[in-house]
Amino acid sequence: MADPMGDEGARGEVVTLPGAVHRYQLRVFYEDTDAAGIVYYANYLKFIERARTEMMREAGVSHSQLMAQKGVAFIVRRCLADFRAPARLDDLLEVRTRILAIGGASIEAEQVVWHGQDSLVRCEIKLGCIDRAGRPARLPEAVHAALARFKPREQRN
Repeated sequence: MADPMGDEGARGEVVTLPGAVHRYQLRVFYEDTDAAGIVYYANYLKFIERARTEMMREAGVSHSQLMAQKGVAFIVRRCLADFRAPARLDDLLEVRTRILAIGGASIEAEQVVWHGQDSLVRCEIKLGCIDRAGRPARLPEAVHAALARFKPREQRN
C-alpha cells in the first residue's frame, strides 16, 4: 500500500486486497477543488469512474477492446451518491469498490471514497451494457467471470 505521507498514489495507484474489495488511491489536486478549497462534488464521480475503470482493467477488461472486439460498452444507468464529509487539497484518498450484483446486461457496484479512516462519499452505481446502436446488450461471459471475483464471497457462483 502507498505511503500516505509520500507522493505514491499521486497519479492514481491501484492497490487490491484479496477478496471482494478493489482499492484505488488518488491525490486531490488543485484542479479538483472549488473556491472554498474542498473537492467539488462532481469530481467524486470522476474519482469513482477512474477506480471502476482500473478495477476492470485489473480484471482483464479493457473498455476499448470490449468495444472493438465485442461491440459493447458500459453506460451509467443510475448513480446514488451520499456526500458525508469533504476532501481537501493534497488529501490522499482511497476509492473502495465492490460488485453488488452482475446481471445479464448490468453491473451494480458500491463505491466509497475514504480519507484515512473517514468515509467521505458513498455511491451506488448501476452500469448497463449496450451495443454500438445504444441498445441493451448481454454482458460478455468473460466480463462476467472476470468481475465475479469482486463480488462478496457469499454471492459468487
